[in-house]
Amino acid sequence: LVATLATPRGETFEARLVGADGQKIQRLDIGSGAEAEAFKQALNAATFAVASVEAKPAKRHPQPPFTTSTLQQEASRKLGFAPAHTMRVAQRLYEGADIGGDTAGLITYMRTDGVQIAPEAINSIRQLIGADYGGDYVPNAPRLYQTKAKNAQEAHEAIRPTDLTRRPREVARYLESDQAKLYELIWLRAVASQMESAELERTTVDIKAKAGARTLDLRATGTVIKFDGFLKLYQESRDEEGEDEESRRLPAMNEGEALARRSIAATQHFTEPPPRYSEASLVKRMEELGIGRPSTYAAILQVLKDRGYVRMDKRRLVPEDKGRLVIAFLESFFARYVEYDFTADLEEQLDRVSNNEVAWRELLRDFWQGFTGAV
Repeated sequence: LVATLATPRGETFEARLVGADGQKIQRLDIGSGAEAEAFKQALNAATFAVASVEAKPAKRHPQPPFTTSTLQQEASRKLGFAPAHTMRVAQRLYEGADIGGDTAGLITYMRTDGVQIAPEAINSIRQLIGADYGGDYVPNAPRLYQTKAKNAQEAHEAIRPTDLTRRPREVARYLESDQAKLYELIWLRAVASQMESAELERTTVDIKAKAGARTLDLRATGTVIKFDGFLKLYQESRDEEGEDEESRRLPAMNEGEALARRSIAATQHFTEPPPRYSEASLVKRMEELGIGRPSTYAAILQVLKDRGYVRMDKRRLVPEDKGRLVIAFLESFFARYVEYDFTADLEEQLDRVSNNEVAWRELLRDFWQGFTGAV
C-alpha cells in the first residue's frame, strides 16, 4: 500500500506501509485483497504526522569514460540505438567530418576496453570544467580509472572526443542527427568522468498514521541532493527503469510535522521471473563473462537477429524456436564449446600465444583433437 502525502508547504511525496499495531509488514505479507482493503480504509480515516527524519550523507562518483561495451549499452538505453548501428555511427565520427572546411576525426578509436585517457586530454577536460562550470566542479586531483573487464586489452584509450573544445552544440550542424546525438553522449560522459562527486543525503522519513485505536507505520525513502557535481552533466541509465531510492526526491520535513493525505493506493504484486535481456544488458553480461571482444559484441547480436534465433519485442530479446533447437543441439553434442568459460579461456590462450608463451600449433592441435571427435 502506498500513500501520497503532502507537507504543510504543499510538496507531495509517496510513503509505503511498513507496519501496523507494532508489527512489521513486508511488501508480500498482505496476502488477500480483503486485508489490503481493510488497511486502505484505515489509512483513509487516519491522521498523519512525521515521527522521525534520518539523513545520512553519501557521495556518488562519476562513471569512467566509454569503452565499446559501455557505449553500446548507454546508446541502447538512452538513444534506442542497436549496437551494430552505434558502431556504424561511431565509425563515421572516428573517420571524421568536415567541420568548417577542416576534416577531422571527432572521437578516438571506438573498439577498446581501456578506461584510461591521455594526460593531456585530462588536463583539457579539467580546464573546460573550470571555465564552464566553476572551480567547485573540478576535483583536487585528476580521476584515474582502471578496467574491471576480464582479458582486457588496454592498448587503446577510452572513447573520448579528440578535441574537447568542440562542444556538441557547435559540431551538431556539421553532422547527421544520429552522429550528433552519439557525439554529445560521448562528450558528456568524458567531461563528467573528470568532475567532482555529487554530495547527497539519503533520507528516511518514518510516519505515524492514527486511525482510531490503530497505529499504522509508513516510510518514505529518497535522496536530497546537496551538491550536484557530475550529475549536472550526466547520469547513467539503468536497464530496469523502475524508480529507485537514488532517483526519488524527497521534500524537506521536520519531526512532529502534520501531513495531509492526498490519496491511498493498494497495488497487487506478484513474484516475477527476471526480465529478458535487452541488447544493452546482454552486452554487459557478455563482458562480465569474458565472451567476445569490443569488436565482436555488435556482430554477435546482429547474427542472433539475422538468423532468426531471437526476435525483438519491446526492446527485449525473445528466443525463437529456431534458436532453442540450435541451443539444444549444441548442448547435446558440443557442450564444452558452448560453456560460458570456453570463450574466455580461449581468449586467454590466444593472449598467451601473442605473448610467445604458448606455441600456436600446440593450441590448435589440442583444440582439433577434441573437436574433430565431437563432429
